[in-house]
Amino acid sequence: MCRLTRVGRVASMDLPVAPPAFDATIGSRRRRRVDRGADIAAGCGLVLLELIALAVIFGLWFLSGFDLDPEETVTADPLWGYLVAAGGVGVLAIAAAVTAAWVDAVVTVVTQAVMAVLIFMIFLGGGEVQSHQDQLCHDVPSAASCKDSG
Repeated sequence: MCRLTRVGRVASMDLPVAPPAFDATIGSRRRRRVDRGADIAAGCGLVLLELIALAVIFGLWFLSGFDLDPEETVTADPLWGYLVAAGGVGVLAIAAAVTAAWVDAVVTVVTQAVMAVLIFMIFLGGGEVQSHQDQLCHDVPSAASCKDSG
């Protein structure tokens, strides 16, 4: 019901509140955008964890070819296993980007997409380097960087 009151010379009416004219939500659930601060924190945290994982993976590869004994010749392990582990980190980055897209966490989607592209480039570059090394060892088995198979 409307009620007209007069306060001084200004008249005011208490009107009922109308429902929204247009609701763009799909289905019965309302879409909520993630808080921007939480989005930035999640994006940065995931990037930091992925960079740490990549540093550990390729640090282990580096240490496989490192020896303090000057009398012994050591070559690093093949990259293939380490590239698979890095690819696993890339798959997790893609899964995090898809999950973040579901909840409209734009910053996290962008950072995870960038990390996925970076890891994909590392994967392709490392695969090319290891493929070249394998071909060299196939053509010239006595090369210095080839492991002794005997």
